[in-house]
Amino acid sequence: MTNTPTPTPTPKPSMLRRLRGFFSGGAADDTLGAKIKAEHALDVVRGGAALLDVRENSEWKSGHAPGAIHVALGDIDKAPRRLPKGRPVVVMCASGMRSRTAAKHLRGLGFDAASLSGGIGAWQRAGGEVR
Repeated sequence: MTNTPTPTPTPKPSMLRRLRGFFSGGAADDTLGAKIKAEHALDVVRGGAALLDVRENSEWKSGHAPGAIHVALGDIDKAPRRLPKGRPVVVMCASGMRSRTAAKHLRGLGFDAASLSGGIGAWQRAGGEVR
């Protein structure tokens, strides 16, 4: 049995917020949805969402987004302990494949998690910093 914390439920958004989310590419209920484009991901991370990088250690060491939380996909069960409670999560990998798996797992645990389409390359092309 694991001691994973229960995510804090987010309050139900107003109709106006839901419409804004729908027209800006987010889900209609103001959650992130299953996947997110890099330009929108930059905005939501700047707005307080957590950025989770699920690449392997060698990939992380070769360059990562400042402020990102690193948990390799193979250790995804450790992610809930490392993620801030009650905040959306943008999940990043190299291309978007591993992040889809991780985001789906986190959504199953109650997190508002979306996979970054196009991975770290799309993040950089959209103006996201990598060090």
